[in-house]
Amino acid sequence: MARFKLHVLLFFPQGGRMQTASVRWIGEEKFVATSPSGHAITIDSDRASNKAPGPMELVLLALGACTATDVVTILEKKRQKLEALEVICSGERATEPPTVWIKLEMLYRLRGQLDDAAVKHAIQLSEDKYCSVAAMLRKTAALSWRYEILPPVS
Repeated sequence: MARFKLHVLLFFPQGGRMQTASVRWIGEEKFVATSPSGHAITIDSDRASNKAPGPMELVLLALGACTATDVVTILEKKRQKLEALEVICSGERATEPPTVWIKLEMLYRLRGQLDDAAVKHAIQLSEDKYCSVAAMLRKTAALSWRYEILPPVS
C-alpha cells in the first residue's frame, strides 16, 4: 500500500500577522502536527485506537492552557501567592455533524494563600476578555466555570 502525505496548512493571525501550522498524514487516522513555533505532536482521529489525542481533545486542552495562563498571570499581578493550579475542562458535543462543542464547563482548582475576590476576578477577566480560545468557542458553546481554593501546603 502506497503511503501518501496529506499536508493541511492552517493560517491564523496573531497580532495582525499570519502564522502557519502543518499537519502531515502518517497512516490510518494519525497525523503529525507542527505548530508555528516548530513543536510537533501526534494526533489520532481514530478514537477506537486512541494512540494519541484527537483533534477535539486538543481543543479542550487549548482552552484549559489558555485560561490557566491568563489566571496565573493575573494572580501574579495581583500579588497573590498561588502554589498550584489545575483547570479541568469538561464538554458536551452536538449529536449531529459537525459535532462542535455545545457546552463547556471549567473547574479551576487553585492552591495557595489566595483572596477569593482576586481569584474570581482573574477567572472572569480570562473568560470574558483575554482567553482567545474561549472567545472562539463561545460562538458555538455555552461556557461556565467554577473554582475551588485549597489551603496552602507550605
